[in-house]
Amino acid sequence: MSLDEALRQIAGQAGVNHYGVADLHHAHEAIREQGGDEIAMYPIAISVGMNLVHPVVDLLPEKSESGLLLYRHYAYNVINNRLDILVSQLAGRIQEEGYAAFPVPASTRTNNEKISAFFSHKLAAHCAGLGWIGKSCLLITESAGPRVRWGSILTNAPLTPTGTPIKERCGLCHECVDACPVHAFTGESFREEDPRDIRYDAGKCDLFFASLRAQGKEAVCGMCLYACPYGKRASEKIEHP
Repeated sequence: MSLDEALRQIAGQAGVNHYGVADLHHAHEAIREQGGDEIAMYPIAISVGMNLVHPVVDLLPEKSESGLLLYRHYAYNVINNRLDILVSQLAGRIQEEGYAAFPVPASTRTNNEKISAFFSHKLAAHCAGLGWIGKSCLLITESAGPRVRWGSILTNAPLTPTGTPIKERCGLCHECVDACPVHAFTGESFREEDPRDIRYDAGKCDLFFASLRAQGKEAVCGMCLYACPYGKRASEKIEHP
């Protein structure tokens, strides 16, 4: 069994819904700017994604404290923990083969000034051909929309890329932009050469969450994720009670 096959098998056994390998060469400068030379030196990323269950996501517009608490626990604690364990396993398997592997945490802010992590899971998934980056700056998949949590492993192992970046398929849709309670999105489409600020003011979301915490409320929103028609169509395909 090849290393490619072994890694995909491990991911499948862990219950991932999306698996891809990205060639990062063309995104080198964007990666270096966000995470520095130590992160940008890796030429390959493995991207793994786990779908969120629709009934939990569909609680978001109700904005009830119990619903928001459930979403936070499920999406950020349960799913992120599963992803972190998986990327650790994949990194360990790569290291056994004699290559370097860097497991990227599923959701960890490392730069408070820029309000960002040191590596973009969305960029890895995009480069692996798993979806496109929408006007919400979320990674949109054809099958589940943005209702996916992502993890990544950076490596120099000679893995075979699974795809190339997918062109945006949002068209004129502005549902995510209009759903944002603090108008954080400009409606501009993703272009790799543009800074994030062209599309999204992360500070508006950060202040919004701070105000919720100050009121003793759950610092959860997710309306851009909920509003995406691709995700809603996926939810409509399952049989609800």
